[in-house]
Amino acid sequence: MSTLATLVTELIKQVQINPHFSQLNLLRLQRKYLKNQTQAQPFYQKVEILAYFKKNYSTQNLDTKLYQTIIKILQVKPIRTQSGVATVTLLTKPWPCPGQCIFCPADVRMPKSYLANEPGAQRAELNFFDPYLQVMNRLQALKAMGHNLSKVEIIILGGTWESYPLDYRLWFVTQVFQALNDFSLNLDQSQTISQRYHQLNEQLKKQQEIYLSNQPTENEKNWQSWQNKVDQGKITYNDLVNQCYLKNTREVKLKQWQKATWEQLTQQQDINQSAKTRNVGLVMETRPDLINEQSLTTLRRMGATKVQIGVQSVNDQILQMNKRGIDSEGIALAFAWLRIFGFKIHAHFMANLYGADVSKDIEDYHRFVTHEDYLPDEIKLYPCSLLQSAPLFDYYQKKLWRPYTQEQLLQVLTHNLQSTPEFIRITRMIRDFSAHDIIDGNKKTNFRQLVENELSKNKIIVKEIRQREIKNQAIQAADLILKEIHYQTSVSDEYFLQMVTPENKIAGFLRLSLPKKNTRWQAINDYLGSKAKAAMIREVHVYGVVSSLGEKGQSQHLGLGKKLIAQAKKIAQAHGWQQLRVISAIGLQLYYEKLGFSSNGLYQICDLKKIVKILAE
Repeated sequence: MSTLATLVTELIKQVQINPHFSQLNLLRLQRKYLKNQTQAQPFYQKVEILAYFKKNYSTQNLDTKLYQTIIKILQVKPIRTQSGVATVTLLTKPWPCPGQCIFCPADVRMPKSYLANEPGAQRAELNFFDPYLQVMNRLQALKAMGHNLSKVEIIILGGTWESYPLDYRLWFVTQVFQALNDFSLNLDQSQTISQRYHQLNEQLKKQQEIYLSNQPTENEKNWQSWQNKVDQGKITYNDLVNQCYLKNTREVKLKQWQKATWEQLTQQQDINQSAKTRNVGLVMETRPDLINEQSLTTLRRMGATKVQIGVQSVNDQILQMNKRGIDSEGIALAFAWLRIFGFKIHAHFMANLYGADVSKDIEDYHRFVTHEDYLPDEIKLYPCSLLQSAPLFDYYQKKLWRPYTQEQLLQVLTHNLQSTPEFIRITRMIRDFSAHDIIDGNKKTNFRQLVENELSKNKIIVKEIRQREIKNQAIQAADLILKEIHYQTSVSDEYFLQMVTPENKIAGFLRLSLPKKNTRWQAINDYLGSKAKAAMIREVHVYGVVSSLGEKGQSQHLGLGKKLIAQAKKIAQAHGWQQLRVISAIGLQLYYEKLGFSSNGLYQICDLKKIVKILAE
């Protein structure tokens, strides 16, 4: 018997007799049963132990509960799926950007505003920015780390989604769904992936002498002279992309295969509805000035449920000084469109922009999270970083702008975090820029921890969602309390329904939107597919470690979603609404069908009288 086999056998025995088996116990086993004492790394890594265990054991030859417990013990980076879904982030290829923002970096190897050293950007480059390869390889990595991949949220980043040709966008999303569907088959995809790598590499080599390979070191060397020209202002990022990507045979040939039809996308979506690895959320990134009826209709047809939108500020003077190309009224209009269409709104907001100061930043953010024109659902709260390829670098050299000190930044972010309402989630507080890329200013990636420590020291309770998530905590459904928060936006009455523990930890929530009647937005509401009065469920989310479809977990599949929908039904009916509409992801449509919803164009919809009977069963 090999040392690894002995280690796994001993692991199973110890877990059987010790219900409190810990990571420290596992470490002792790793130290006892070494791989090779002469190697620099003599221990078996978790992924190696997990791979052996999954290859040789299953619920057929091991008690189901014991099997799942061991999988959980061996899981690497459990935080990846503690939010209730497995998140996969993708980047689109470099492309001209319609914006002229002075704080935005211009890395010639990346889509605008992203840097090659960011983790997501590195994965994209290693995969030729190919959506199929990005999804497949990320899923395989998460699987090797022991994560449940039955529910996957796809986040597509890379500048402005609508600026790409429709053919490319359709192809990109089609490839995403095909990758999810192929991964669901649980086949050995190594040969398919290897062939795709080879074909992409050979095709790009033939089309251009200098091209973006999937080798970062090679790309950095080949593209450094172009990067220098952009940094020195000799050529703009958009002109470079046009010259190197769009006006040569490479882009012409790429267009021949980077395209798909609506029929091809629909075919992959239909497969994914019942696949083992389902899409439970699809997110695209765009600018507020490109939000309109047509763009949102297209996003819904693609299966999108959430939009990341670059707001940065709602102070008109600061927006103008930073050349954002839109004002606060335009941002408010975009929010209204998004909310009526049912999208979750994930906004980017920045502190320390050119023209801002500590007091302006605090006032600006407070307006953003309290004024009825805005009130996003999620926020990425970034301090402005000084990067050499951004026009802001010239302002810095002329002493027109300076980054905040750590004390100033801490003051702004602590105020912002504590003032965030409990129906908003701050997903991130610092960009993944490397310290090497940042010329001056904050380089600490754990700044959120510093903010939280400061608030904790002053005994200030944080209300926002992320701070209250149950994560991997086991809960009893009977102990949960249903809390209801009502707030108004410019176009709707919003109800945030949350299932919380006695300590106010959040296990699940629902966002219900009741469009305001007799407004100019009623025409949009009618356009969405129902002449009858229809309320909108914009999101249902249950936290906790991901559980397989149909399998009860620590918090998932305990009926929390059904209870939240039942309460949403009561509220809608009490306010005179006849129907309930839901903006459902492709992989959740069968779930809603079981609750009485049926397809109605861009959404699923249910008559409230019908849903009463189903939810009462």
